[in-house]
Amino acid sequence: MLSSTARTLRRLLGAGAALTLAVGLAGAVPASAADDRHADGTQPLPGYTINNPPLTPLVVGGAPTTVRQGVHRHAGYIIEVPAKWNGDLVMWAHGYRGQTTVLSPETPGFGLRQRLLEQGYAWASSSYDRNGFDIRSGVLGTKDLADHFARLVERPHRTYAAGVSMGGYILARSLEQYPGFYDGALPMCGVLGDHQLLDFYLDYNLVAQALAGVRAYPTPPDYLSNAVPRIQVTLGLAGLTPTGPDTTNARGKQLRDITINRSGGPRPGDAASFAIWKDFLFAISTTSGGDSPAGRPGQLATNLLTRYSPNSPVDVNTTVQRVAPENLWQRISPTLTEVPRIAGRPTAPVVSLHNLGDLFVPFSLEQAYARDVAKHGRSRLVVQRAIRAAQHCEFTPAEAGAAWDDLVSWVRTDNRPAGDPVTDPAAVAAPGYGCRFSDRAAYAAGLGTRRLYPAC
Repeated sequence: MLSSTARTLRRLLGAGAALTLAVGLAGAVPASAADDRHADGTQPLPGYTINNPPLTPLVVGGAPTTVRQGVHRHAGYIIEVPAKWNGDLVMWAHGYRGQTTVLSPETPGFGLRQRLLEQGYAWASSSYDRNGFDIRSGVLGTKDLADHFARLVERPHRTYAAGVSMGGYILARSLEQYPGFYDGALPMCGVLGDHQLLDFYLDYNLVAQALAGVRAYPTPPDYLSNAVPRIQVTLGLAGLTPTGPDTTNARGKQLRDITINRSGGPRPGDAASFAIWKDFLFAISTTSGGDSPAGRPGQLATNLLTRYSPNSPVDVNTTVQRVAPENLWQRISPTLTEVPRIAGRPTAPVVSLHNLGDLFVPFSLEQAYARDVAKHGRSRLVVQRAIRAAQHCEFTPAEAGAAWDDLVSWVRTDNRPAGDPVTDPAAVAAPGYGCRFSDRAAYAAGLGTRRLYPAC
């Protein structure tokens, strides 16, 4: 049965509403790469190659690990098992690889490879059978490899999942796609709000266009060289930097405030993060497109029901161009599509990390996930932590390692670890928000964007 939102969208669509949002996150799948999961999977799909150079084993506890590499179900993979294996497996889900045709698995990041092996865990990583913003490929490829590990090595006692960015999307959907298969998940900088990421990109560009009086949607070929420079000058965005003077005029400030609200609300470092990401959010709106939702997310993105705030000095809610999703069914379908829904029904403990100032995958997606999980009465299964940094996936080994250790302890002892409240606006806006789980040593060393935030 359609939700009230879906029914409203269907009424608003009207005949002939075929509007395109071209978002650079999405890569077109090669036309020849037919999905036949029963065919011989020892070679990549047509149009793809696999890059999987030999991985040097680590020495753990005086003994080298065992590394296995190969191709399974058209995807490259790496498996690494320590000499003193504790019987548990960690599946690593990599992030977005763009529109390239080279598939490559990767080792767990943020020092987790070493940490996992030293703790006795085996790990495995799939390249997936295709690139692009294809969550379906990642969900199936990760599960396929876990099953392959059981045949190749031994069936693990527990199976965990960890991953970054698009990998976090894959993890959240995997918990719902295969209930009971995974025992715990660690998504970092994850796309936990599914289609709302595409809506956020659409919002930024349409609001900026409305404020500047430059109508440029669908984005034309010269969008970045013609329309965007005019928008930037009109709003005072040109020359704006995280540490320099505020060059924005009243309309530019309105764009910044709307962007802050749409990305998670007022929070420490929000103005600086806007200055970091303001140009990128224009650039990501252009792509060569494609015929699938992965290649042309305009099939999914919409702002028909979005109310923007603040709504002055320009009445954006009246003047902004409204865009309907081209394919409403793809957006509301519960099935595993290339860009599927996350319902908010985790079936195992989840500990997530997210950077407060990330606008590539904004903090608001954590809030969307928390609301969905609460709606289904599963908040007890989710712990979320804010990290005071502004880049995408800007975590230290200490932050990732602490989250991993707490997840494992939770799974083994049923003692739920601490987290940050993410849906309480007053808590998120507090000056010290994000301090509890942020690495103080990284701030002291001035790493990355840490110093854009006041000391905790």
